[in-house]
Amino acid sequence: MEAIRTRAGQAARRTLAVERVRSGVSTAHVAAVLGVHVETVRLWVRTHKTGGTAALAGKPHPGRRSFLTKAQQARVLKWLADPPTAHGFRTDLWTAGRVAELIKRRFGVAYHPGYLREWLSKRGYSPQKPARPARERKPDAVAGWVRADWPRVQKKRRPTGLTSS
Repeated sequence: MEAIRTRAGQAARRTLAVERVRSGVSTAHVAAVLGVHVETVRLWVRTHKTGGTAALAGKPHPGRRSFLTKAQQARVLKWLADPPTAHGFRTDLWTAGRVAELIKRRFGVAYHPGYLREWLSKRGYSPQKPARPARERKPDAVAGWVRADWPRVQKKRRPTGLTSS
């Protein structure tokens, strides 16, 4: 059975399981139909006996609430559609540090860039950095190495055909 994601859906599943067991269906059968362990169904029945249907309701997820409201989070994501220069930065390169700085300036909330990198990647933004060749790079020397030395160090194919075994 596919996992139920909402608290209300999970509570309904627990309630259904308890109703089925109380109507005479075996805990093993209910567990098999719902795709849970037998002990889980027994726990739900015990919980229902002591606390009623309200005890089967989902509990809120622990953890700190976000420092930014949903509207503020949406605004941060809209900023990324603009070039960073439109927000006072020198170059057109968005970094987690710059996003953190902008959030601090506009909302007064301090975020660590490492956290913002994860936060942005969960929303489909990945760090992008323009490719810059090294200043010390010598294109003629690289081309010569590729032409002369690369074939020598490149992995060779194994000979095909009969082997000794």
